[in-house]
Amino acid sequence: MTDTHGEAVRADVWLWRARFFKTRSLAARFVDEGRIRLTRSGTESRIDKPSRTVKPGDVLLFGLAGRLIAVRVLDCGERRGPAPEARGLYETVEG
Repeated sequence: MTDTHGEAVRADVWLWRARFFKTRSLAARFVDEGRIRLTRSGTESRIDKPSRTVKPGDVLLFGLAGRLIAVRVLDCGERRGPAPEARGLYETVEG
């Protein structure tokens, strides 16, 4: 699957590119455990497969390292870049 236009990307790939996880396999395991909630178009669901896609506008909610993280996907990215580039893939959602 190519995502050069930022349309959609696998959940595990996005979490890795956004630098929430050091490796893609750690991100995939986290997703497999059903620990991420996705809100798209006002509908909330649980992501339980790493192959589920996320796209700009989606909101992800998950607990990591004792913190509750809520982010809105802004871009899918094309690679796992440096931290400043990774922070451009999402914005924090207050709520």
